[in-house]
Amino acid sequence: MTELDKKINQHFGGKVVRKDLTKLVKGNAIVPTYVLEYLLGQYCATDDEETIYQGVETVKNIISKHFVHRDEAQMIKSTVREKGTHRIIDKIAVKLNDRKDQYEASFANLGLNKIPIGDSVIKEHKKLLSSGVWCILSLAYYPSDEKDASPWIIENIKPIQVSNVDIDEYKDIRKKFSKEEWIDLLMQSIGLNPKEFTLRSKLLQLTRLVPFVENNYNLIELGPKGTGKSHIYSEMSPHGILISGGEVSKAKLFVNNSSGEIGLVGYWDVVAYDEFAGKTKKSDRGLVDIMKNYMANKSFSRGTQVYGASASMVFVGNTDHSVPHMIKHSNLFDALPKDYYDTAFLDRMHAYVPGWEVQKLRNEMFSSDYGFIVDYLAEILKGLRKDDKTNEYAKYFKLSDSITTRDKTSIAKTFAGLLKVIYPHGELNEQEAKELLDFSIENRKRVKQQLQKMDETFEEVDFSYERISDGKRTVIETLEVLEYGVPATKKTLISDESSVKSEGKNVAEDVPFELEGGQKIIRDNQKGISYDMLLGAYLIGATDIKIIDPYVRLPYQLRNFMEFAKLVTEKKEPGVEVKLHLVTNNNEDYVENAKEAFEQMAYSLEALGILFSYEFDENIHDRSIIMNNDWKIILGRGLDIWQKTGGWYDINEYVQEQRLCKACEITYVKK
Repeated sequence: MTELDKKINQHFGGKVVRKDLTKLVKGNAIVPTYVLEYLLGQYCATDDEETIYQGVETVKNIISKHFVHRDEAQMIKSTVREKGTHRIIDKIAVKLNDRKDQYEASFANLGLNKIPIGDSVIKEHKKLLSSGVWCILSLAYYPSDEKDASPWIIENIKPIQVSNVDIDEYKDIRKKFSKEEWIDLLMQSIGLNPKEFTLRSKLLQLTRLVPFVENNYNLIELGPKGTGKSHIYSEMSPHGILISGGEVSKAKLFVNNSSGEIGLVGYWDVVAYDEFAGKTKKSDRGLVDIMKNYMANKSFSRGTQVYGASASMVFVGNTDHSVPHMIKHSNLFDALPKDYYDTAFLDRMHAYVPGWEVQKLRNEMFSSDYGFIVDYLAEILKGLRKDDKTNEYAKYFKLSDSITTRDKTSIAKTFAGLLKVIYPHGELNEQEAKELLDFSIENRKRVKQQLQKMDETFEEVDFSYERISDGKRTVIETLEVLEYGVPATKKTLISDESSVKSEGKNVAEDVPFELEGGQKIIRDNQKGISYDMLLGAYLIGATDIKIIDPYVRLPYQLRNFMEFAKLVTEKKEPGVEVKLHLVTNNNEDYVENAKEAFEQMAYSLEALGILFSYEFDENIHDRSIIMNNDWKIILGRGLDIWQKTGGWYDINEYVQEQRLCKACEITYVKK
């Protein structure tokens, strides 16, 4: 086990499970993760390998014998009839038959309908009255001579969900983990390998949990296919329900006028709409109007009654075009159905998660380490809904007065939700609060920017804030505007205020003025960055270049260095030789391969007028490029500024501007 896994088991023994076990037991059962992990939590919540092995076999046996597959429904019915009673796992929904004055259950996989169920069960488990809950139950068969009597009897029933979690204990144990450890634990809990994600990418994933901890939170995420947008809402909690965006009615969602029966928002913490986008999708304009009122006021009216509810609304769907295309020709809400393409409706969104930043899930991105049993985490998140953290940011920062009340509410709710997810104990410093506030403002600003493009009556808003301690002002910009917002025809001046992208095939040709020192800030997941844009103009005239980077040893790091060497060849004068010297570090695992690679580099570069040499120095730490043209460039991360690509068949492997960046700073110093 990793050190983090040991720490997780030490403090949360019995509440965590190894995440690769779910795949081992699932087989071909179409069952949510929280159901499987509920069972794994009963038998495998340990770090003892023998107990885990036996527990996995037990859970496999339970799934094999008791889980109802649709194609085996008749076999299960026969088993119940022959044995008289049999335990099954199925999704159960209950309706009131007012003619017979009794509650009746229907089974999703077994196919049974109108099976009587006791009033006492409904009083204890009211969510059965909604669209269905996964349960473990004993089903009996007693034939009867009475007319219309059902032979099927539900003897006992238990919804699959953990009970009696101790939130205070959870908060106390959180204090024993660092921010990084806790975020990694949460990432592992939702089944992802934190080593494959940057901090910003982790925040994007964890923002999907905010609707579970924050009442009446409205979230939209649009992006390409295959990024796991809907997974959390269908698999990770028994308190959320995922429905198709076009398959919901006013009666099903809110209240049935004829029966007075409350809809989904009355029973679930989160109602998520899958495949919400699609211009040709049909929608009910009346439903949109009710949703607008509910999303703004937490209430809805049907007939003469006014109802209140706390369910959060989540809308996930696929985009039709690339982000540059949408920004240039339309807006980021371009793919929505006609009736939802409504500025009043969209203004209710507290946050727009940029789904195009979320990488498509690859095998190595899934975790095999320990994480919370998702049902345990789901109950914790439900309990945290009671905490009010919406004004916590005000301890350190004051939002601009020009930000509207609706914008401030949106920012505060996103901040509060992330705080409850990452800092449930409430202890965070100013820098940690700033990280959450910047992210929260950006996700609301993304909504507002698109509304301004759609409707000119939406005024410009200054999305900035001041630090209370010294009055320092910070302006927040969305990442896609930094990348694509304002086409540039010449190199943007380096600024310490923001990281504005400069464009141009050859920076040297585009910049007739003298270069200036300064700082370039690159943000997590930023695109449009290349070595040419960052370094090209500063290499001109240099004939002796020394690059200090302790990490040039792995294949992708060697690729980065060769791409830098290629840039040097492009910037030097024809016929001029340039000395290129690398100072790096290495260890016995990689040193021989590195030496061989460097020798091949030296041989190939010599033909292009680059005299390459290298040395190993185990004491170096800082990263920089020092040149004999009086420029020094301090590299926060060295040449390693990009996230991992998808491999040989990913265009990002060959086009630097298409790669997602890691957060770092580049400083230019004139000697």
